[in-house]
Amino acid sequence: MRVFSAEVVEVSGDAVVLDRTAFHPRGGGLVSDVGFLRFGDVVSRVVEAFFTDGGVAHRLEGGLPRVGEVVEGEVDWEKRYRIMRMHTGLHVLAATMVEKTGALITGNNISYDGGRVDFSLEAFDRGVIEEVVEETNRRLAVDHPVRVYYLEREKVLSMPGMVKLANRLPPDVPVLRIVEIEGLDVQADGGPHVRNTVEVGRIMVVKLENKGKANRRLYFTVSP
Repeated sequence: MRVFSAEVVEVSGDAVVLDRTAFHPRGGGLVSDVGFLRFGDVVSRVVEAFFTDGGVAHRLEGGLPRVGEVVEGEVDWEKRYRIMRMHTGLHVLAATMVEKTGALITGNNISYDGGRVDFSLEAFDRGVIEEVVEETNRRLAVDHPVRVYYLEREKVLSMPGMVKLANRLPPDVPVLRIVEIEGLDVQADGGPHVRNTVEVGRIMVVKLENKGKANRRLYFTVSP
């Protein structure tokens, strides 16, 4: 969904909360969507979406709508789609790294122009990391559909391989959103993804860094 209509339920400072939204908020290692909010003759830019106690807030540059006003939101699709591609690529990269080395993710961040991911690798072996990236790209080039469904949290925690973040469990909610890349990866995840791995392109290594005794950082992007 790129365009949607919603009602304003709260206005606070330069941010508004809507009764529904297609803007994905900041969190889980992903930057938020950006785009536009239209109401009357006004077009305001959504510069950030973020979680609040009242729902997802949208920080605006420009005019502010009134509580109760119906607005039209439009997600900047070029930026959203790039996030989707990099996010799906990261899932396959992480699954391949776990399979080949047993290393888990210790941190990650994805923005529009690139991403980084930290792995719990004991040895800083550039060759091993590059081999994992090449295998990831071979897998991405094959037709693997991406499916989204929901499972009870306890069932998820009882399934081996569902948690790929080191020292971190899924949110403490009764039902979790599951993202399955058929034949490659299954894990609890709340972020946006493409529908098939062939949409991702290739993972390109930008830089590798040694970030401590057992922490290796990979900066990456997707091409094209």
